[in-house]
Amino acid sequence: MTTSRLETFADGIFAIAATLLILNVDAQVSEVPDLGARLLHIWPSYLAYAVSFVTIGIMWVNHHTVMSQIDRTDRRFLLATVGLLMCIAFVPFPTRLVAEHIRAEGARDAALAYGFTMVATAIMFSVTWFYAVRGKRLLREDADPALVAGLSRSYLPGPWIYLAGTLMAFASPTASVCVFMATALFYVLESSIFGSSG
Repeated sequence: MTTSRLETFADGIFAIAATLLILNVDAQVSEVPDLGARLLHIWPSYLAYAVSFVTIGIMWVNHHTVMSQIDRTDRRFLLATVGLLMCIAFVPFPTRLVAEHIRAEGARDAALAYGFTMVATAIMFSVTWFYAVRGKRLLREDADPALVAGLSRSYLPGPWIYLAGTLMAFASPTASVCVFMATALFYVLESSIFGSSG
């Protein structure tokens, strides 16, 4: 089975998830006496939007890179990808929770919801990739060994980094969210170098 239909479906899910993030930036501006103050007050919404958009964008870039090394699919790979896309489509929900509750009593629960979503997503990315690469099961015959090794290295720490950030929410939700921001930055940098060495 070729990869074209899977890639088209995945691109659609990534696009929808990224677009839905903007709906979380809710200024609630009807009958607000000071619009400028209100727009400044909802800065967590802007930050949550930016972090999640960058995260989804990097996931899209990485998924594109993964698919460039894969020649075919099978039923298990398709199901693993469906699980991955389900996690990605869910990201806008915990993003809104963080944006609305990071300064309130629900900050810990919001950070936990966001964190566990990221943990699940990172796990599904690893499951999808390592299923395809094990024994070169689904790889192209001319797959780049350096890129394959780089992808494998980059996916290994993901679930653990997100889990550490998630558990940090029990002590400090703000620190937890900072870890998620740093992780997004880490993968921005990592995405440009993971295939550069063997």
